[in-house]
Amino acid sequence: MHSAQPRPASFSPRGPLRGTIKVPGDKSISHRSLMLSALAIGESRVAGLLEGEDVLSTAAAMRAMGATIERTGEGEWRIHGVGVGGLLQPQAALDMGNSGTSTRLLMGLVASHAITATFIGDASLSKRPMGRVIDPLSLIGAEFNASPGGRLPLMVRGICPAVPISYRLPVASAQVKSAVLLAGLNTPGITEVIEPVPTRDHSERMLAGFGADLTVETDGDGVRHIRLVGEAELKPQTIEVPGDPSSAAFPVVAALITPGSEVTVTHVGMNPTRTGIFKMLEAMGADLTYSNERIVGGEPVADITARHSNLTGIEVPPDVAPSMIDEFPVFFVAASVAQGRTVTSGLDELRVKESDRLALMAAGLTVIGAKVEEREDGLVIDGSGGEPLEGAATVASALDHRIAMSFAVAGQHCYHAVSVDDVSPIATSFPTFEAMMAGLAGA
Repeated sequence: MHSAQPRPASFSPRGPLRGTIKVPGDKSISHRSLMLSALAIGESRVAGLLEGEDVLSTAAAMRAMGATIERTGEGEWRIHGVGVGGLLQPQAALDMGNSGTSTRLLMGLVASHAITATFIGDASLSKRPMGRVIDPLSLIGAEFNASPGGRLPLMVRGICPAVPISYRLPVASAQVKSAVLLAGLNTPGITEVIEPVPTRDHSERMLAGFGADLTVETDGDGVRHIRLVGEAELKPQTIEVPGDPSSAAFPVVAALITPGSEVTVTHVGMNPTRTGIFKMLEAMGADLTYSNERIVGGEPVADITARHSNLTGIEVPPDVAPSMIDEFPVFFVAASVAQGRTVTSGLDELRVKESDRLALMAAGLTVIGAKVEEREDGLVIDGSGGEPLEGAATVASALDHRIAMSFAVAGQHCYHAVSVDDVSPIATSFPTFEAMMAGLAGA
């Protein structure tokens, strides 16, 4: 996981960004492909898996609970599953590193198996609240012993058979939804998740693809009712993971704000529950085109070309937030150099991510010369009208990969270099980021 020694780096303008690149595989789909393959009986094959630290934490945890997971020389991963209900007692604590997704989803898996698992993580993950997952999983009969505030380290004592529940999500959270559905796999009867605000639906798509008996109905009020029949038998699959739209957002925004740039990102996942960032950039006037649109493994995929654009500030509707929640940090960078004011709200969730992303982005953008007002649930940014920001400052990443990458992008359009105190967290989701950016600049 993260080295004890911070690795600072500086980012400055290097001229137009040009080229065609492929970003790492989608993190959400990578996590789920490993977990469900490990619960299938037989061998699954996964190509394009994100080989960042977060996903490797998931792989290590599934190995510890009995699955055989290995990487072949061609970059393909082969997983021999243990079957639903077949997870084994891990012999040591499961180290989740920085990965909140791994933690919350695996808590769901463990909750309906007759095993006990202890979850630990790095300093950043250990500050993140797990209560929103503990609450529904307690209803199925699992027991939890968590650190104060529902944080890591925590112990889950699963129960088998678990009690099927119907759970209405109190907050829009794909992780909570997924944790309950994964617990439902080994629970007799029907587990239902009621989702008032749609969130990313990778779990539903992939569970159905692996053969689970899952239905999704949307009622007259637009509320989704997701029902899973338990004691499922999953069938092994061959999966091609599309590029992560969250990762694609960084080179896309970099191209949009850097004069003379044109960058194409290939094979990007275009799941409509994940593309809010591109829709909001287009609303600001971004020149984005989509080509080679296709379906891969049940997920829509396309190539995205981004060209330098004169962006205009907008008001982001709060209901867009779930479809771009991880992309707001780099969106704030785009807003800081747009013409006029950008207003965001309904973003309380950003305060409990890998860091308090609202506070960190407000502080960092301000110190490099942007005009930012931090509100309780969002930021108001008055853009520079296309002019470069001042830069010439050091910002804190607080062990948050998206904060580090966002300020690396900001450095592309500043008068002076932007320094980030520690870029080592970038390895959690985008190990090739710095080399890719240098390549686009012809460095």
